[in-house]
Amino acid sequence: MKYTETAPKLFMNTGTRFPRKIIWAMGLVKLACARVNANLGYLDKEIAEAIEKASLELMEGKHDDKVILDVFQTGSGTGLNMNVNEVVAERASELSGKKVHPNDHVNMGQSSNDTVPTAIRIASVANAVEKVVPALENMLYTLNKKAEEYKDVVKSGRTHLRDALPVTLGQELGAYYDAFKHDLEQLNNVLEYVKELPIGGSAVGTGLNADPRFQELVVQEVNKVTGLGFKPANKFRAMRFLTDMLLLSGVLRNVAAELYRVGQDFRLMFSGPFTSIGEIDLPTQEEIAGSSIMPGKTNPVTVEATLLVSAQVMGLDHANQIASMLGEFELSMGVPLMGYNVVTQENLIAEALNKFASLVVDGMQPNVEKMKRYAESSPSLITVISPLIGYDKASQIGKMLNKGMSIREALRELGFKDEEIDRILDLRELVKPGIRVKK
Repeated sequence: MKYTETAPKLFMNTGTRFPRKIIWAMGLVKLACARVNANLGYLDKEIAEAIEKASLELMEGKHDDKVILDVFQTGSGTGLNMNVNEVVAERASELSGKKVHPNDHVNMGQSSNDTVPTAIRIASVANAVEKVVPALENMLYTLNKKAEEYKDVVKSGRTHLRDALPVTLGQELGAYYDAFKHDLEQLNNVLEYVKELPIGGSAVGTGLNADPRFQELVVQEVNKVTGLGFKPANKFRAMRFLTDMLLLSGVLRNVAAELYRVGQDFRLMFSGPFTSIGEIDLPTQEEIAGSSIMPGKTNPVTVEATLLVSAQVMGLDHANQIASMLGEFELSMGVPLMGYNVVTQENLIAEALNKFASLVVDGMQPNVEKMKRYAESSPSLITVISPLIGYDKASQIGKMLNKGMSIREALRELGFKDEEIDRILDLRELVKPGIRVKK
């Protein structure tokens, strides 16, 4: 494997290896191309069969230790393609007893410029369907279940980290549900774009040295294996632009941003237990020590790990923005990095979604009475009587409340009877739309 042995001297040698899914996708591309070339009469049947068997072994992970070239290599992914060509050719030669050439046979009708852009798209779509979509669906199921369970649990709303009008815990969880629901819709939409494959473009998109039917037939073979509905791309576009992959990265970034935002809320609700908010317990977090020096301390460890994942996913998206701009004319030069980053983002976000859903959302236990006490104590309840006495007087009463007067005392001074006050301050009604006090 001459190329693979020489390339590390010229590429980076950071130890950063391609994810399993990309190696699987490269094997799938080689299998599909060999099958098509044989069916079209360009490739010896025995050699093609050996390439298929070797490629299948690569897909199954039997030769991962031989795909050694660094992610930080030539920007077209030639290093990855040649590494795979040589691994497959060597194994196919063993299987067939014939001399299988990495370029003449394994790479027939192909170029690094169309095979690697094809493989990273196949890997990203398959990985998203297998991991990210189910993880988002799991998060949605859990949030929806808990939103229904806690639909009547009233708590203080907070704006600017200051007391605000009451809401229910179910309403907050419902907001998270709606955000992730839109993410799932966007993910499914973007995946349809990423499914467009440029295989058959060969070196510059013209398809020189490939049969005119090659692209369509290879895509058909890929779909026979995956069932994912890949489609032929405009080869010139998909070989020079990675913006479809960038859109996918952007959806993953949005999921990460929302996970970060939701995680912050849970950290604050769990803060305490006595000197901060302390509105929820997270029993699952008690299974591991929160401190090496303070016995019995409990920390929101899963939430914090999720925030780190979110930061990494968002950071990789920024790298993808730059990678998508690399290259000129007929070549994108950010292919290996984009593929590595997107599959990594998918793996990270799927793990975080699943752990957060099961250990945080599903595992939380609200401190119902504490939430209710906070809600009843909020000076923002003065908003309820604002339509009756006007904004300016309500603001004056708000200042009185901040000095210690209760909302009930203020309402009594205005002449309200206790039964009227009970009706005005009914928390179950205050979490619904409408004007509760009329002149």
